Amino acid sequence: MSRPVRLGATLCAALVLGAALTACSPTFDWRTIMNDDNGYTVDLPAKPGNDRRDVQINGMPMQMAMQTAEAGDAVFAVGTIMLPNDSEATQRAALDFLRTGLARNVGAAPDARAVQIPLAAGGKVLGLEMTLKGEAGSKHESRTVYARLVARGRHVYQAAIIAAGPLPQEQIDQFFSSFQIF
Repeated sequence: MSRPVRLGATLCAALVLGAALTACSPTFDWRTIMNDDNGYTVDLPAKPGNDRRDVQINGMPMQMAMQTAEAGDAVFAVGTIMLPNDSEATQRAALDFLRTGLARNVGAAPDARAVQIPLAAGGKVLGLEMTLKGEAGSKHESRTVYARLVARGRHVYQAAIIAAGPLPQEQIDQFFSSFQIF
């Protein structure tokens, strides 16, 4: 008689565990977004929302257009700053602003490494890649930030994932490998 009880308890435990894992798994409904206004294409895991923010870079007011999508405990975003000119100094200042801002948001060092960012027409351009871990917000919640930054012409781009914890590598790869600038 004890055998059916154990089997039933084991089956029940497996079903509860399976339901819990399913409830915790974010749904990634990937879709390709072509942003002609800001010059990029990217795959996002859900229907994106749009936002604009005012930023000050070296005392100059600029606007950052944002396209964001949420999946589970992660936000996937592409931000674009339209620069007043395409000088290397202006591009560098905007990239530095984004790099240090991301790091400051989670209390981490603004470490970055060089990475190649694909162009939609073929070829690549040099950009920066960052993976940051720290605490964010007034509640000091743990956050992992994956980001790529790149400048091209009068645009500076920030492709980023902000998550409550580490994400599966295939989700990170899907987002970043799809990010291409015009």
